Amino acid sequence: MELGQEVGMMKKQKEASWHVRMLTREIRKSLDKHNILYTTLVELSKALDLHNCAVWMPNEDRREMHLTHELKTNSAKNFQNSIPVNDPDVLEIRKTKGVKILRPDSAIGAASSGGSAELGAVAAIRMPLLHVSNFKGGTPQLVETCYAILVLVLPSSSTRVWTYHEMEIVEVVADQVAVALSHASVLEESQQMRQKLEERNRALQQAKKNAMMASQARKSFQEVMSHGMRRPMHSILGMLSLFQEDNLRSEQKIIGDTMLKVGHVLSSLINDVMEISENEKGGFRLEMKPFLLHSMMREAASIAKCLCVYEGFGFEIDVQKSLPETVMGDEARTFQVILHMIGYLLNMNDKGTLNFRVFLESDGGDRDDKNIGIWRSSSQNEYVHIKFDFQITESSQSDKAISTIHYSSRRQYYNNEPKEGLSFSMCKKLVQMMQGNIWISPNSLGLVQGMTLLLKFQIGPSLGKSIFAPKDYSSSQFRGLKVLLAEDDGVNRTVTKKLLEKLGCQVIAVSSGFECLSAISGAGNSFRIILLDLHMPEMEGFEVAKRIRKFHSRSWPLIIALIASAEEHVREKCLLAGMNGLIQKPIVLHQIANELRTVLQRAGEKL
Repeated sequence: MELGQEVGMMKKQKEASWHVRMLTREIRKSLDKHNILYTTLVELSKALDLHNCAVWMPNEDRREMHLTHELKTNSAKNFQNSIPVNDPDVLEIRKTKGVKILRPDSAIGAASSGGSAELGAVAAIRMPLLHVSNFKGGTPQLVETCYAILVLVLPSSSTRVWTYHEMEIVEVVADQVAVALSHASVLEESQQMRQKLEERNRALQQAKKNAMMASQARKSFQEVMSHGMRRPMHSILGMLSLFQEDNLRSEQKIIGDTMLKVGHVLSSLINDVMEISENEKGGFRLEMKPFLLHSMMREAASIAKCLCVYEGFGFEIDVQKSLPETVMGDEARTFQVILHMIGYLLNMNDKGTLNFRVFLESDGGDRDDKNIGIWRSSSQNEYVHIKFDFQITESSQSDKAISTIHYSSRRQYYNNEPKEGLSFSMCKKLVQMMQGNIWISPNSLGLVQGMTLLLKFQIGPSLGKSIFAPKDYSSSQFRGLKVLLAEDDGVNRTVTKKLLEKLGCQVIAVSSGFECLSAISGAGNSFRIILLDLHMPEMEGFEVAKRIRKFHSRSWPLIIALIASAEEHVREKCLLAGMNGLIQKPIVLHQIANELRTVLQRAGEKL
């Protein structure tokens, strides 16, 4: 009988060992935490004939242990599914490496009973839960290990106790489960990392797509500005310069000159917008060069008077005679700011007289103004500070009668605008770039009544009047000069051809770089000058010039580049490509005549 009992126990142990091997294989088949744990509970229950089996997991802050998996669900109302980590049994289990036999009054044992009032023998063992953070460089680090607890409950009706062999089986299974759970945890974290990487890659792809769309939008905007506004404006300015040389009446000449000046202002604004859109930093360069100050004032006063008459305002001007005739500065942008100030005041007021005053800062105005003192120069012989003051004053009864309801109702919209709107802020930034200042003068009611501009200009003996001496643009100078014009825009090509013919040149016009090369090879060396647009489709002007210089000397034919805006280092690029001169659009009569003369004289030819 004893031998039969021992054989029976050996068979049970053998069967249990077989269950353990099967359990290990089943655990290794899955890398999902829930499948691993449920497989463990089911197979252990079969192998060890358990009443219930449960798994407790720590929560996120590791202050409590939660019952996450069990074979038999407890339906009692007083069922406890969480236990503090500082529970004595929990602390003891976490400290013990092997199986821990729990007391009959154990809280975690009672919570794992599956609703049974009487408990059989209860055993528990810890299972380490390793994560990616526990392994750095392939070796375990001294990181606090997180433990799960496996609780096993024997049937209460029997007198069974936990044998040494059963506890060995539990330890082996717990080790296998811990390894499987660690693999599953690492895999889960890897999948989460991969998902995050995929999301980040999608975000990067979207950012790249947005950047490409923004670049395409900017390119489309530049094309619209170039083809829809800049090129037509260049054609208009070229045609207006033709009329300047005709015998016009004084009134017609004033109108033509004013239109030409305003056109140049608009052209410079378009170029600024184009340059800002091309420049990643969103800025542009000032064009500092000598200009005739009194001449600019007359043109500004002429436009201001026209606007005042149209708007029903009176106009008065007072320009100090002692102002220097020639100064160094950015004429085009100074003119832009003055026109903006005039338009701003006329839009912000319903009636009155516009007083246009220009004087040296040291000779007039409010000398105590804090906005003025910062611009005083220590070298009065090299720089001069000029104040442009615009004020709206009360007009006479006759002037008031000119104002109409149409103008008054239109200005009511602007009276709701803040004193320093967006356009004024942009204008102020432009003035600050020129080392100047601009401010608004309100009246007693807080409404805009005046504006003042203070700018610093360079003066000196090097800025003499000789550079502005009138030149002869008659056709006798360039009569018979053979010129080849390569320009892709049809209207600009026609206007430039008219300008050259006005100077007496014999012009052949083509629309592409290939046609330019064909014309040169077909006509031999008969063309003395080639006017070459740098930006043409199919073949740019730089490539055309390089091919011409490959077979011809640098002095024949002479190549003059045509550019739409003052690009950085463009003159150096033109020289490297074998060009002899440069004309910036818009091309007007005096500009093209000056450059032709300069290039021919530099080549050693007499005019």
